[in-house]
Amino acid sequence: MDEREQWRQMLESVLGPDGADEAMRALEASGADPAEWAKASGVAQNPQALAAAMQQMQRILSSDDGGESDWRFAHDVARQVAHSGGDPAVTAAQATKVRAVLTVADLWLDAATELPPAGGEHVAASRADWVERTLPTWRAVADPIGVSVAQALAGVLDDQLGGELPEEMGALPGGMDLPRLITKLGRLGFAMQVGQGAGTLAREVFGGTDIGLPLLSGSDLLLVPANVEAFAEGLDAEPDEVWHFLAVREAATARLFTHVPWLRAHLLGAVDAYARGVEIDAEQMEEAVRSIDPTDVEQLRSALGQGIFSPQRTPDQERALVRLETALALVEGWVEEVTAAAVAPHLPHAVPMREMLRLSRAAAGQAEDTFRQLVGLELRPRRARDAARLWAIIARERGVSGRDALWSQLDLFPTAEDLDQPELFGDRRAEDDDISADLDAALEAILSDTGGDDAPRENPEAPDEPEDPTPTAP
Repeated sequence: MDEREQWRQMLESVLGPDGADEAMRALEASGADPAEWAKASGVAQNPQALAAAMQQMQRILSSDDGGESDWRFAHDVARQVAHSGGDPAVTAAQATKVRAVLTVADLWLDAATELPPAGGEHVAASRADWVERTLPTWRAVADPIGVSVAQALAGVLDDQLGGELPEEMGALPGGMDLPRLITKLGRLGFAMQVGQGAGTLAREVFGGTDIGLPLLSGSDLLLVPANVEAFAEGLDAEPDEVWHFLAVREAATARLFTHVPWLRAHLLGAVDAYARGVEIDAEQMEEAVRSIDPTDVEQLRSALGQGIFSPQRTPDQERALVRLETALALVEGWVEEVTAAAVAPHLPHAVPMREMLRLSRAAAGQAEDTFRQLVGLELRPRRARDAARLWAIIARERGVSGRDALWSQLDLFPTAEDLDQPELFGDRRAEDDDISADLDAALEAILSDTGGDDAPRENPEAPDEPEDPTPTAP
């Protein structure tokens, strides 16, 4: 067995087979030479070699840079995963096509919604480009959870070892103590798995708005030609129809995130509320690791893979998740309805394409599984069909302008209760309006009884009016 294979097997014990392969490719792509690391460290498949191997990773493990080194590594992994299986460069013809279909998409959407175009650039992106543009948001979503889980694991394992390292492990790199090492390894492994999930998604998504979360920071419209063309190959519709259909969806979602100021903060705020509320059941974790040798990284990896260290959801987190899932479903449902209305006069296969896309989005893939296990979030909104029905009912009752007006402020936004019973939305809102009107009337009455803030006030110290001395005529 050569040195490179020894190093790969050590990574496999921490990250699993797929993660080890992607990590090796990422290391080599960044100019590192794992074979030289292995020669210098004498890595073998036993715990005694772990400390020596860690010395070769000192720049990563002992860095104190707020996780920057972890996410640089995750970035390399994500790009390598996105490249696997091929990531052809965007051609001039594809870039021209992307600009053309997105321009047409905005023209069609003008007849289906009152929200104006996003106004950003029209971008044709490779899979690696998609990673570059979206990974910062993935980090913001996932990193707080990774930190919490890693710190909890470090605390439990440190207690189990009594704060002492087994002699066979030797000194740790950079003079680190055990909790810090375990925390760093946990954060690094977590970031790399998120990178792997993002890289896998890059091979599946059609644009920058597929999963509902606002992954792009600006108002650009983005399509990934390689993925659009791959999707079109499996459908009966003409490829041009597929291009136009997906372009309208991208442009519709971009209009929402550009012109509904509170929406991005609402979605990412719900994610942040969930992430920062992560609590680990220490007793459950301690019970789970009681039979695990902390120096055996294969046992740790296997246990993590079985989800025994999964964070326990608190009531606050459950509420944050309901808020997030409701908003994601309402975004997806609105985009479905607006897209259907915009393309109906132009695309003969619009209805079957809508159903095909629903089916493909409902089937969770490897990337969705990764994020569900690591972050606890569903990337595909489960109630999109309910939300689409709700928006259709609202449009029939209130018209397009009345439907889109509900995005004007969060207080008007539909709720999870509205998704449960879409047909009663109008009745509930009418009842709410009546209650609001009654409150306004009661407040006005109170202000009238007290003279209101602007009414002239009587002066209690003013003298009484003198009696009229003029005698009354008999």
